[in-house]
Amino acid sequence: MKYRCVIVDDEILARRLIQKHLAQLDDFELVASCASAIEASKILKAEKVDLLFLDIEMPILKGTEFFKNLIEKPKVIFTTAYRDFALDGFELNAVDYLLKPISFARFFKSIEKFLEYQKAMNTEAKLSEVVKSDFIFIREDRKQVKLFFDDILYVESVKDYIKIVTEKGSHLIKQSLKSFEETLDARFLRTHRSYIVNSHKITAYTKQDVEIGKLELPIGDSYRSIVLEFLEN
Repeated sequence: MKYRCVIVDDEILARRLIQKHLAQLDDFELVASCASAIEASKILKAEKVDLLFLDIEMPILKGTEFFKNLIEKPKVIFTTAYRDFALDGFELNAVDYLLKPISFARFFKSIEKFLEYQKAMNTEAKLSEVVKSDFIFIREDRKQVKLFFDDILYVESVKDYIKIVTEKGSHLIKQSLKSFEETLDARFLRTHRSYIVNSHKITAYTKQDVEIGKLELPIGDSYRSIVLEFLEN
């Protein structure tokens, strides 16, 4: 994944310096380099942007005023030639502020702050997903039976049915594997046209199969690249 960035500064040399610093980072790409907030506004309406490098003191519209008025706000690192303006930036929940001229060492420190923030947000999102999707009800023997995701080892397609194998036993219900997959959360991994496994339960794997304890479940040819990428990252 690459983080998409926009530079906004009325000074061309300042924009070029930040662009030079960004070019040294593989995970970041420059969407646009803008000479004014008005120019940047058009870009933000048309493009997905993760991070703004925004000069505070600009003619017509200050960077802080521009940012306050944005409805959808990307993360922002303010840049300024004036130390006194830094407080304005922090009041707007900025990742950081950079004092011109900007060295690469100081620039990289701001980038690390941004990455730490992204990591925290991703962790929070994953935890939230687990909390919201902790269990499911399945219809069995004319009853709705509560089944916790954490108990599921794997799910197998058996003709018009699926077999849900848990640590305590198994459940056979009439449902397609595809439709059941849509009810599961991000921990579940389709490894084969006939199998879905709980990735948290995998104890070992090869290019041909995944192991859950003593069980060996196949990895289909068409799923192999996705499965290996999921398990190795």
